[in-house]
Formats: sequence, C-alpha cells, structure tokens
Amino acid sequence: MPQDTVFHRYESNVRSYCREFPVVFERAGGAYLWDTSGRRYVDLLCGAGALNYGHNPPEITRRLVEYLGSGGPVQSLDLYTVAKAEFLEKFVQTVLLPRHMCDYVVQFPGPAGTLAVEAALKLARKVTGRSNVIAFTGGFHGASLGSLAASSSPVLRGAAGLPLAGVSVLPYDGFLGDQDTAAVLEAMLRPGSGIDPPAAILLETVQGEGGLNAASGDWLRAIQRAARDAGALLVVDDIQAGCGRTGRLFSTEHAPDLVPDIICLSKSLSGLGLPMAMTLIRRDLDKWRPGEHNGTFRGHNLAFVTGAAALDYWADPAFTGRLDQFAETVRAGLTRLAGELAEQAGCPVATVVGRGAMSGLRFADPGVAARVKDELFRACVIAETSGGGHTLKLFPPLTMRLAEWKPVADLIAAVTLETAGGGHAGPRRQAA
Repeated sequence: MPQDTVFHRYESNVRSYCREFPVVFERAGGAYLWDTSGRRYVDLLCGAGALNYGHNPPEITRRLVEYLGSGGPVQSLDLYTVAKAEFLEKFVQTVLLPRHMCDYVVQFPGPAGTLAVEAALKLARKVTGRSNVIAFTGGFHGASLGSLAASSSPVLRGAAGLPLAGVSVLPYDGFLGDQDTAAVLEAMLRPGSGIDPPAAILLETVQGEGGLNAASGDWLRAIQRAARDAGALLVVDDIQAGCGRTGRLFSTEHAPDLVPDIICLSKSLSGLGLPMAMTLIRRDLDKWRPGEHNGTFRGHNLAFVTGAAALDYWADPAFTGRLDQFAETVRAGLTRLAGELAEQAGCPVATVVGRGAMSGLRFADPGVAARVKDELFRACVIAETSGGGHTLKLFPPLTMRLAEWKPVADLIAAVTLETAGGGHAGPRRQAA
C-alpha cells in the first residue's frame, strides 16, 4: 500500500491490524472480504470473534434495514424500547430457559467487551467488600485500566502509564507443565500467602489472545470450588470464546458443572459486528443502585435488533447440529497437518490448540507462525497470531459450509507445510 494515504496522514499510529493486512476493503459477505481491486480474501480473522456468523448475514441485515426504515430509535440510553424488549424476551426464551439459567439478570454496560469486564469487577468488589481480583497468566480482558490490570499483554500493560493494581495473577491451566495450577491457587488463597482474599476470580475457558490455551473441565471445576471456599465470585470472560465460537453458545457448557456468578459477553453478541456487550449476573448478586454504573451507549437498539435476529441460529437444530461436525472437521484437519509437519521435519513442529472452531497451531518458534500468517495473506487468506506470536489462530465463520471450508483447509495445509517445513508441498493456489 502507498505510504501517502489518508490513513497514514490522519489516523493514529496505534492502528494495528491494518499493518498486518495492508489493503483497503470495500465489500464483505459470508466468509469473504473484497478489496478495492476486486480481489477476494477468506476471512479467518472474523473481527477477532465479532463475526461468528460471517459478514452481513442476509437474514440479520434484512432485520436491521427494516428497523431503520421503520423509524425506530437508535440511541436510547437505558430507556425501555421495543427493540430491547424483543431482544430480552428472545434471549430468555432461546438462551436462559433451555439452560436453566433464569436466576440471572442482564446488564448492558456499554458497547465494548472491556466494559462488561469492568462492570463485573466493580460489582464483585461492591458485593464482597473486597478489592483484590485473581486473574491468570495468558489472560486478556480488555484495554481499559481495570480490565487491563487483569490482562497479561506486556505491550498493553506498558502503555497504561500508571501502576496496574488490584489484581493478583496466578498460573493458568498448563502454565507450569504437569504441575496442578488449581492446587497452586488453592494454596495461595490460604491465610498467610500474602495474597489478599479476592472479590472475584476472573478467567477465560479458552484464552484467545493468550495463544488458544484451553482449560480442562477438571481445572475449571477446581477453580470454581476454590472461589466458593474463598467467598469470591467466579467471573467468566466469554467475550471471545462465547456466542458459539467453541461450539456451544457459552464456552462454559463444555464443563457442565461450571456455574459462574457472572458471565461477560460481547463481540458476536449483536450477530452483525455492531458494538454490544452484556454482563450476565446471578440475580442475588445484582446489588447495583439505580444509575450507580452507567454509560451513554447502554441502549444500542440496532444491536438489539440484530442480536435478536442472531438468536434464531440457536433456535435452529440444523445450525446447532452441524457445529460439532464443523468443529471436528477443523480440528481433524489441523491434527493431520501437525502430523505431516512432524513427519516432514522428523520431530514435532506444531501442536493443535484451542477448542471447537476456536483452534489453531502452536509453534515453538514464534517466527514460524508469523511467516505462515504472511504467506496465507499472500494467498488471500486472513488469519492472525496470538500467544506472543507462537500460535496461528483460525476463526472461520460458524456458518461456513464444509464444501467452502475444504479448499481453504487444503490451502492452509499447503502453505504451512511449505513455510514451516521448509519443503515443497506441491502447487499452491490462492483462496479466491
């Protein structure tokens, strides 16, 4: 891309994704993006999990256009609106009732996931009267100061400009190899450890930005027991792993005995990529006084409309039934690819990580993942890295058909074998 563009002249240096994928996009649909030259790209970035149903799903877009044409309010603070009522009713009927979760209430904290986390931590501190929060290595919870204090990214933490206090960080599942890190947590919660009793224990069941580390069900249940024993609230950040990304609407459903006190949702909640966040609170913990936590954009009615439309997917057995098959196909392809890499190199090169359609390959050398990502982009496939650059992260739309996925998976395999293995993997074609 030429350096003398409106972006280079007037947009802040803080921009990041556009540096990795330096083209101007003009059109989008389903699993694809088109740049201004008409070149088509397969989008496996999916808004970092904000586009689980792909770009511009027609049935959701249609509802949005109809609502705008009707003259319905767009911005409403937290006033009652028809759009909000319809979203809440549908969320209860489609999500809460079938999962026996009617003892939760919904808070709309504002348009961003970090605001859902901020609200959860503030409420946990209010309810318990404590200030400390336990978070985990590899976690990412947002870039606003409260959420950032619980996040591990050295780049983001270094930009804070002041000490990030109020959070104790302990090892996530697998961080210490074979050592039981849940036992470490339990030990550190005993009196005399130097860690103040926590108001909350905050975790992701799959750490998207941390490198697709997936916690086991046993570990999650042990953390829940530790939280209960310590009188702390269990807060699950499901912002990236939720809304179906792992194959279930909530990622916690992979550990059926896990019952969080608070769940944070955002990203694909609106179904169309519109800003929307939710803090789902156990009813007996809803100790807010009216207006005690507020924000101008709590009532994004366009997101209510599209979010309600997106819930139709979860009422459709055909959609929910194929999620497991799609996830298994993605994982099986990655497993075969890891095996081919090992056979080619004569030793293990990459490990399959993540869960469901939130999966990827972790390389020991972070330079390998970056090179594969760059070569994929040259072949018109957009994917990102995470976990300090060690993990190639693949987020295909959950609505992608298997017939669409197969040629993309073949291309990913060819590019990865050629790039990571240093060998020749046969002719490579572009995804478009």
